[in-house]
Amino acid sequence: MTRDALNFEQLLAAIAQAHAALAEQASRAVNVSLTWRNWCIGFYLAEFEQNGADRAQYGARLMDEVSSRLKRLAIPGVASRSLRQCRQFYQAYPQLGSALRAQGQPTLLPSKIWQTVSAKSAQVAVRDLTRPKAGGIDLPADRLLTELSFSHFAELLQIEEPLQRRFYEAECLRGHWSVRELKRQISTLYFERSGLSKAPAILREHVQAHAERSSPQQIIRDPYVFEFLDLKPQEVVTEGSLEEALLDKLQAFLLELGHGFCFEARQKRLLIGGEHYFVDLVFYHRVLKCHVLIELKNDAFRHEHLGQLNSYVAYYQQNEGSEGDHPPVGLLLCTRKNEELVEYALAGMSQQLFVSRYQVHLPDKAAMANFVHQAVQELRDSA
Repeated sequence: MTRDALNFEQLLAAIAQAHAALAEQASRAVNVSLTWRNWCIGFYLAEFEQNGADRAQYGARLMDEVSSRLKRLAIPGVASRSLRQCRQFYQAYPQLGSALRAQGQPTLLPSKIWQTVSAKSAQVAVRDLTRPKAGGIDLPADRLLTELSFSHFAELLQIEEPLQRRFYEAECLRGHWSVRELKRQISTLYFERSGLSKAPAILREHVQAHAERSSPQQIIRDPYVFEFLDLKPQEVVTEGSLEEALLDKLQAFLLELGHGFCFEARQKRLLIGGEHYFVDLVFYHRVLKCHVLIELKNDAFRHEHLGQLNSYVAYYQQNEGSEGDHPPVGLLLCTRKNEELVEYALAGMSQQLFVSRYQVHLPDKAAMANFVHQAVQELRDSA
């Protein structure tokens, strides 16, 4: 296309194409860096456990000690569990070291260590020649690195059987699956169904045709990326949605209301059983001396909403409270007028005195319901 031939529609198409391509390139670059970072952490931990000069004095406490010291350096994503996951990642994918060197990143590891990395990568290559290929294709380290996010790897690491893991790796690469699609296929036993099927090729065609593809937006909103870049979740959450606008209004309303509310977090990330969850709003109530967790649902009440909130409340009570705090309070708000529900979750609050104080100091249920419904109507009218 020459400059003289460029019309307005072609201009728009060219800009859109450039944006899409470079946005994908940028998001993948962030993800590759995150994957390298976690692989290198795992490598160093595994090497220290095997050959560290003073490893004996740490023993089983190693991960806790490393985590504690790294947190003092303000390094994100270094909880003990995360460090164990990095070590497991390196041990499951030592062959990624060859891709690291091929991409010109030898400075991340001392030169004397490359012999160890290269030897282990070679061992993996030899082993791969003796086991069946997944789907009839090779899985080179550079493709694993550039086409799978670390969240993909985190899901794959939960699969103990190597052949089964390799199967899902291949299907992810073949279909460019999102992390959510990978989780769905694992939970619906795609590997087992494929093995039992009389027509596995037809099953694969059907699965891939209906699979959710990964996108740059999904990569950059990955909780691991939040942690790696030290971003707050709300900084990368899509603005302008009804739910986001409602949260803005609700947050301002409660702070203006007073009665002891102190804002603590928005889209607070919780890591529960290896999965990331987000609490919409978290306040601390200085009068009640407890956390107040708020979940806003932009639809009618469903029973799973209350179960979700109760899980968050129980997690906060066990992991986030300080000495002298009362049990946390959960507040669930639903926006449908015809199916109105405002329900407080009082898990663990057996003391009647505290329940009474809670009823006095927290907003009236009817007032909260009216506020949310009015806010919904205002936002819809202005859309």
